[in-house]
Amino acid sequence: MPGGRLRPVDLARPHGLSTQAVRNYEQAGILPPAARTESGYRAYTPRHAQALRAFLALIPAHGHRTATAIMQAINRGETDAALKLIDESHAQLLEDRRTLQAVEEALRALAPARPVEPGVTFIGPLARRLGIRPATLRKWERAGLVQPRRDPRTGYRVYTGADVRDAQLVHQLRRGGYLLEQIAPLLTQVRAAGGQEPLQSALHEWRARLSARGRAMIKGAAELETYLSEHVEPAS
Repeated sequence: MPGGRLRPVDLARPHGLSTQAVRNYEQAGILPPAARTESGYRAYTPRHAQALRAFLALIPAHGHRTATAIMQAINRGETDAALKLIDESHAQLLEDRRTLQAVEEALRALAPARPVEPGVTFIGPLARRLGIRPATLRKWERAGLVQPRRDPRTGYRVYTGADVRDAQLVHQLRRGGYLLEQIAPLLTQVRAAGGQEPLQSALHEWRARLSARGRAMIKGAAELETYLSEHVEPAS
């Protein structure tokens, strides 16, 4: 197109998008505003093409909502706000890695259980220990994830050492993004096998997802830096 002018289809086609999607991205502030031709058609430029590449690269790294907020902030001239969002996303990835490590450590503690004395703890102290509400523990119990016995005299739930380890594992897997229905068969297998072997595949997939996200962050950062250095900062 003359003068580097691009049509919506020129932006959309390389990414398998519709032209309406490109227009929606502009309307949402993900792309900077486009000029109009005398006929009223949108006239995009290489700046818009790079903004789109940056946005699409940011999605697998930070998620659609955060990627949108990053691009909106940059196009408003609020680069520091965009960088803060990226920092927060990196911090969350680090926390997720620590959670995975905690799950692996918890699983190592799930070796064939030694006989434990009953009455180790009750629902209130265990909930406080995990930083959750007692109602959450009751929900996990209904789902078959934690199986405390009842004291025959008081009717209170009594959590043995094995029950506490199960609750810790459920809590950590939930933080890692696993649904209750995904955790239940894993715990069943662990109890039957007496160890962590049945969960090795799940842990491997979890680690692979974190690694893929980390690499996506690198790619997203590269595309965003190109957008900033070539199309945003010089203009300001």
